[in-house]
Amino acid sequence: MDDSFSLYELLTNVRNNLKKIQGGFDLYQKECFEQRTSQFFCLELNGEAGELANIEKKEWKGRKISPERFDDEAADVLIAILNYANARKIDLAEAVACKLTKIENKRIEMAERGEKY
Repeated sequence: MDDSFSLYELLTNVRNNLKKIQGGFDLYQKECFEQRTSQFFCLELNGEAGELANIEKKEWKGRKISPERFDDEAADVLIAILNYANARKIDLAEAVACKLTKIENKRIEMAERGEKY
């Protein structure tokens, strides 16, 4: 099995799979929860990201944090970004694919000049 990096495969997976995941979250949110604005979800996203950052900081300072706490907070961040994108009508799959392409083009340009991205 070849584990080498393929931007084409990554972009294909992002476009196909993220679109399905985002659509599923949109249906779930609309069916099971009160409708909220993009501003609500943006604030929720920042709150969840802050909670993740807080446990990273605690671990960095030497406290023992269970792996499950990281899992839980990272999942909250992903759910919040999906809900935000849906409320804002952002096609995350296409936005991520476009951004990855821009990053890769910049990385290649810099590598040609002997610089690291």
